[in-house]
Amino acid sequence: MTGTRNELKPVLMFDSGIGGLTVLREARVLMPERGFIYVADDAGFPYGGWEEPALKERILTLFEKLLKDYDPEVCVIACNTAFTLAGADLREKFPDMTFVGTVPAIKPAAERTRSGLVSVLATPGTVKRAYTRDLIQSFATQCHVRLVGSENLARMAEAYIRGETISDEAVMAEIAPCFIEKDGRKTDIVVLACTHYPFMANVFRRLAPWPVDWLDPAEAIARQARRKVPLIDGAEHPDNSDFAVFTSGNPDFATRRLMQGFGLRA
Repeated sequence: MTGTRNELKPVLMFDSGIGGLTVLREARVLMPERGFIYVADDAGFPYGGWEEPALKERILTLFEKLLKDYDPEVCVIACNTAFTLAGADLREKFPDMTFVGTVPAIKPAAERTRSGLVSVLATPGTVKRAYTRDLIQSFATQCHVRLVGSENLARMAEAYIRGETISDEAVMAEIAPCFIEKDGRKTDIVVLACTHYPFMANVFRRLAPWPVDWLDPAEAIARQARRKVPLIDGAEHPDNSDFAVFTSGNPDFATRRLMQGFGLRA
């Protein structure tokens, strides 16, 4: 089948802030022929402070407009908090749309660990979600899984990627609970269960009391999206098709510059 540029629908990437850029980076490599619309719900960020019913309603309402405005091929929910809370509702409300979700990478962590000690570094919302507990029950019963809900790390990652200085002490206070020693064994895998966190992975590695595998789900999410997006022979990336949408309508200068660095018009 031969396609034209006009036939290509964009891929919509959604996150509470700029964390989903870690997934966008991987998805672009795998889907070079597609345009990308990056949607940051910065007016609602951070999601950790929201009551669940209100946040779910917000996400569903946002997608009602987004799907109408942009008619994407697929929607990638590059946010653990959003997908574990509202993923099932999105699929039920919009059955004709394909949603690719982000969930904590507990299954691959359980398969990979040697010590049996795994930590999941997430937002408080993801930690308390039944979805996360179900993943542990399904795939990691043979492991000791510690859930670490950070109140501040997503906000710190946003500041860090914009070039602000974050103190080592502040970062260490957030990640220290991930490191456990038990019966001569040590934590050997930390699941990064928020797409913001990989931006700080080098800082985490430097501060960690011992080496661990920091598990970044971005590539796996991108691969799943590629499986859901049809390949069209002869398709080329449409010109000027990649842009970012901010629900506040008013991203600051540092954020606009960051988006440009990722090849997105803000």
